[in-house]
Amino acid sequence: MKTFASIILFALATAATAQPSADEIIDRVDRNMSSENRIFESTMTIQGKRGTRVITSKSYTAGDKKSFTEYLSPPREQGIKMLKLEDQLWIYSPSTDRTIQISGHMLRQSVMGSDLSYEDMMEDRKLTDLYSARVTGRETIDGRETWVLELNARVEDIAYSKRKIWIDTERYVPLKEELYARSGQLLKRSTMSDVIRVDGRWFPTTVVYKDMLKQGDGTEFKVTAIKFNQAIPDYIFSKAALKQ
Repeated sequence: MKTFASIILFALATAATAQPSADEIIDRVDRNMSSENRIFESTMTIQGKRGTRVITSKSYTAGDKKSFTEYLSPPREQGIKMLKLEDQLWIYSPSTDRTIQISGHMLRQSVMGSDLSYEDMMEDRKLTDLYSARVTGRETIDGRETWVLELNARVEDIAYSKRKIWIDTERYVPLKEELYARSGQLLKRSTMSDVIRVDGRWFPTTVVYKDMLKQGDGTEFKVTAIKFNQAIPDYIFSKAALKQ
């Protein structure tokens, strides 16, 4: 006959090995992927009809409300800057010395011919703020065990009403993601790799985006340097910084 102590020990052991809930998994992912602020440099490799283009940039983000990106190369894109404040986005072009606001249907347009839209680049809110989630299974991706999660939007102002995400069970980072329209049509797919440990968090540094409505091999976005929780001057997140 089991003693009270053995029952307690069995319950604790069972709890320790139990699968976390979908909300707990998403919260852990948010803690890895989100930060008070960050500064990073990146390359974006675009597979176009006329060949491959590699665009480099440096970005500053503060929470999910503010971001500033300056494109560094090639010469055609050098000096282009983008500023996001809340739900507004401005782009400065040095060739015309003009700043324009991107809004409405324009947000769905491709960024420099890539598989990313302006809408994609603007969305940096935590998943827990946007979606309700449930675990639908487990799969292995490139030798890594993952939980498969289905996310359904609980807010209206969002580009994708449903997402399917494969989360690494050990490191709590996404390794694959599918984005769906309200109709159920698959719009975009992305794969994440080259996961590194930075400041106590796991972070995938390479993402390949594929717009399923376009031809081509997709767009590779690679973070080449990243720092979290840095001191970023307030003037960076101002329209005046676009022309500096």
